[in-house]
Amino acid sequence: MKTLALILAAWNALWFTPDQQGFRHFQRGEFAEAAAAFHDPLWQGAAWYRGGEFEQAARSFARRDTPEAHYNEGNACLMKGKYEAAIASYSRALEQRPGWKEAEENLALARARGKQAEEKAGDLGDQRLGADKIVFDKKSKNLGQETEVAGGRTLSEQEIQALWLRRVSTRPADFLKAKFAYQEAAQAQKAGQ
Repeated sequence: MKTLALILAAWNALWFTPDQQGFRHFQRGEFAEAAAAFHDPLWQGAAWYRGGEFEQAARSFARRDTPEAHYNEGNACLMKGKYEAAIASYSRALEQRPGWKEAEENLALARARGKQAEEKAGDLGDQRLGADKIVFDKKSKNLGQETEVAGGRTLSEQEIQALWLRRVSTRPADFLKAKFAYQEAAQAQKAGQ
């Protein structure tokens, strides 16, 4: 059985690009394998993000200078409790794409969470807030911290996490656009050398 799996893996490596292999893993929910296979930073970041590896996701998204990359980097930073970094990322996304509703909402949320953390903790100096490890408990019923957003509505930690997970840009059209832009930039860089 192991031999068959190795043969299939070798066969796939011959016919599929690393990003195609990553996408197959991504669709199966094998996010660590997907992140390892992807060459595209946006898809790699999305895989790390979906796998709950927010620090690595933020690093992957930071490798691109697009509004979507900054937005997703902000989401990853926010999940780690790095509110200042999240605010900076959302601000960069909005500079490049003014009026982006989701980025504006998440920026407001990051500011609210940062303010809430400051009020509860006081002056912590250079310390950063965030969990040592983030675990999604699917059986839990609203045990997380709550956040109030515009309009007075309160979101639980689970609702916030679900909202951010849905907002990570992982549409195939975005992937192809990013991939072609990356390839074009790489070719232009080679031609300039």
